[in-house]
Amino acid sequence: MKTRGRIVAFLLLLVIFAGTISPTVSGVLNNIKLGLDLQGGFEVLYQVDELNKGQKITEEVVADTASALTSRIDVLGVSEPSIQIEDGNRIRVQLAGVENQESARELLSTQANLSFRDSEDNIMLDGMDLKEGGAKSAFNQQGQPIVTLELKDANKFAEVTEQIAAKPAPDNVLVIWLDFEEGVDSYAAEVLKEEQKFISNPRVTQRISSESVEISGAFSVDETKNLAGILNAGALPVKLTEIYSTSVGAQFGEQALDSTILASIIGVSAIFLFMIFYYRLPGLIAVISLVVYIFLILVVFDWINGVLTLPGIAAIVLGVGMAVDANILTYERIREELRVGKSVKKSFESGAKESFTAIFDANITTLLAAVVLFYFGTSSVKGFATLLIISILVVFITAVWASRILLGLLVHSGYFDNKPGWFGIPKKRIHAPEEEVDTLDLTTKFDRIDFVHNRKIFYIASIVLTVAGIVILSVFKLNLGIDFSSGTRVQIESNTPLTQEIVSEKLDSIGLSTEDIVISGENADGAVVRYKDEFSQEEIKTLKADINEQFGAEPQVSTVSSTVGKELAANAMKALLFAAIGIVIYVAFRFEWRMGVAAIVSLLHDAFLMIAIFSILRLEVDITFIAAVLTIVGYSINDTIVTFDRIRENLHRSKAITTEEELATIVNKSLRQTLGRSVNTVLTVVLVVVALLLFGAEGIRNFSIALLIGLVAGTYSSLFIATQLWFDLKAKELRKTGGIKVEKEEKKWGSDEPVV
Repeated sequence: MKTRGRIVAFLLLLVIFAGTISPTVSGVLNNIKLGLDLQGGFEVLYQVDELNKGQKITEEVVADTASALTSRIDVLGVSEPSIQIEDGNRIRVQLAGVENQESARELLSTQANLSFRDSEDNIMLDGMDLKEGGAKSAFNQQGQPIVTLELKDANKFAEVTEQIAAKPAPDNVLVIWLDFEEGVDSYAAEVLKEEQKFISNPRVTQRISSESVEISGAFSVDETKNLAGILNAGALPVKLTEIYSTSVGAQFGEQALDSTILASIIGVSAIFLFMIFYYRLPGLIAVISLVVYIFLILVVFDWINGVLTLPGIAAIVLGVGMAVDANILTYERIREELRVGKSVKKSFESGAKESFTAIFDANITTLLAAVVLFYFGTSSVKGFATLLIISILVVFITAVWASRILLGLLVHSGYFDNKPGWFGIPKKRIHAPEEEVDTLDLTTKFDRIDFVHNRKIFYIASIVLTVAGIVILSVFKLNLGIDFSSGTRVQIESNTPLTQEIVSEKLDSIGLSTEDIVISGENADGAVVRYKDEFSQEEIKTLKADINEQFGAEPQVSTVSSTVGKELAANAMKALLFAAIGIVIYVAFRFEWRMGVAAIVSLLHDAFLMIAIFSILRLEVDITFIAAVLTIVGYSINDTIVTFDRIRENLHRSKAITTEEELATIVNKSLRQTLGRSVNTVLTVVLVVVALLLFGAEGIRNFSIALLIGLVAGTYSSLFIATQLWFDLKAKELRKTGGIKVEKEEKKWGSDEPVV
């Protein structure tokens, strides 16, 4: 293909990309469903318990209960509700965007055991006497909202009303109850209260022969619709116990969405500028492929009917950093090939081929962590893990394939021959071809750093940090959130700045005293309050109303039972353990067992450092912290694998290694050669994390802090712990055998495919 033809093909691809993305992106964005944390709503995890002694909770009973809940939700008119059966006897309900949360929760949890009783609480009629679907909301002659009920047998109702009418006043009442508790409730007690539990108590003065019963009272239109809806849905066959719940006000969701989108735009824009400034032409190609990457992520997520959450947005933005990592690995290899004197075309072909295995291995290990996170995570964390998995898969389409096609068209056009400046390499740094310089012999900015011979200093520093961390944890412990410790968490918003004294005083005035108060928000206009007790549904309703009155905004409330807290803690430990085991096995298989051991030690070092710093800063450790740890496990191993890949490559260029000094030289040179790309890859992710930290929503603030700590720790451990441990293990083998024979072999799963 001639020069002009390849340039035209490149421009044509850009036109196709733009023509596909521009008219469809708005529709894709509008189709994506937002989670609770982005539009408000609530989530409840019910445990299905027996209603009567001797009742067995079977799969069929749980399924029937879920169906009844679905029928009730239909009454609310909630679009895209989520009802999932979990662990055999649990049902998770998520209603995003529901306006009246308390009414919806009452509608779901009400047993709907309708009964008609006399003044002495004797049952006269029950729900079995109603026609199926016979409850309807209507209006009486005075225009008041009522509920009408269609009975199966008019004669039976006539007999009941005749018995009631025969009683003297005021006992001639037919009391209508919903969920009457035998031995607990009584008409005599309730009638004296201002707010009565029974629905209504109409007086009966004569025999009534009718198939229709009218329930009237101080109802609103919505209340009559809800009552009719739950009666038609039928009584729940079991008792539902709330063991986890969280509710997010609409204002919280809107603020979180706006701030996180702003942070994402800032973070991604910073990456775009860095790539263009540092890598020039390849950087521009990377930006184009990243735009395609973001679009494809959203399209795939829309196809699978996913729900976008706050951590999910963070996963998309972090995925941009991962896609950039793949580009950087390729571009750095191209720049190395240019420096040894190869042509632009040869440098591109060699760089694309040599970087493939590092990209493949690094992303597979992150994929392992994401899969484990999806399996053990809660609903919002599953959303994060889902997007992380999609991101990794799409990286191979855009960063590994699409960007290489685009750059290959420009390179093979011949227009950039003898123009290394377009790749960020000045001519003075390029060796002449006749010098026959190998990439192993290239000088770097870090040649003065002796990693191997100073490794004891790094070991001592890490040991000191670890011991200090153990002491700190033993003294201060972790500030466990309610996800792991159980209890109730209340997030308060205010129109005016708050202090602990102000919040404490207002809470005391409404009987909600607590010492666990943390002021939050840029302008100190928020507060996080925690209680050790698990609040019931009724207590949460009262709490919301009281705090709304005191602070001028409805709070966000989450409650976790001790049962769920223990399960989440156990699942978090399993997730970390399984992720670590999977990564060790994979690294040992792809490289060697010594590298696997060294990698896992560095990962444990990173995770422990994150935990210790969270303990020092007294930051709350919740389920998103575990997501951050697992994410860092993937990112840290990325960097370690890139270094091990270069060590393996440089080892293959040597026939044999007979001394520790020869081994040290290879390790040092490999680290110096990969240090620049390690810094650049972590820098691009740091740009995003810092943007999320500074401009993102409060809900992912601790998540962002954990990621930032982990990224720095991961880079440190990859350079100064993992590779140094591998050197010591390999040196021990060298001393035993007297030498290491290195056989040259093709890299496993290497790419021999031609590059456009």
